[in-house]
This record gives sequence, C-alpha cells and structure tokens, in this order.
Amino acid sequence: MPWQFRMLAGRFRHWTRRSTTNAPAPLAKTVTGLSQKGFFNEAGEELSERSSKMPKMKTKSSAKKRFKITATGKVKAAAAGKRHGMIKRTNKFIRDARGTMVLAEPDGRKVVKNYLPNGL
Repeated sequence: MPWQFRMLAGRFRHWTRRSTTNAPAPLAKTVTGLSQKGFFNEAGEELSERSSKMPKMKTKSSAKKRFKITATGKVKAAAAGKRHGMIKRTNKFIRDARGTMVLAEPDGRKVVKNYLPNGL
C-alpha cells in the first residue's frame, strides 16, 4: 500500500469506528405521532420541527480588520506594500502609502458584496 493511502486511512479512521454504547436514538425513530401542533416522541414531549430558514449571512472576520465603510458607502483600506523591504522602496512611495485610502469603486463593490454583506 502506498504511503499516501496509509496516511489517508489513518486520517479517516474515526469515520469507520462508531461506538454503539450510549448513542442517542436518531430523531426519526423517536417520532411516534403527529398532531396539529407538530411531532411528539414516545414520552409525549413535543419535538420542534426543523426549520428551513436560510443560513445567516456572516461578515468575514478578516474583512472586519482590514476595511471600514464610510458614511457615504465608500470602502477605506490601509496601503499595501509596507510590511517589509522598506529599504528598497522610494521615499515617495513610503510617504504616499501612509494611513488609509479609499478603494476604487469596483473594488469597493466587490469587498462589500463578498466580505461585508451586513456592512460594519
């Protein structure tokens, strides 16, 4: 057996070994009756039906730290290219890259649509 398959077999080992002790019964087996209100289990307790709501739209955590939305809806971001290698950068580049700047309109739309659906 090649080493890749041995590695995969070890990684997914927990999928094949399932303990049968103290395992809760699946929901389908506990449902015994249906009334106008909903499903009931053998003890007569009402079971809440599974909702079909869409998942919540969440803001990307990385985008929260990198972008801000102005009052007019524009997107502000810090300048790129200032993390390391400043020796070879010109003084003009270092000066111009200070602080934050407003992103171009197409880039701002992409950031808001993909990463900040609820704004900040």
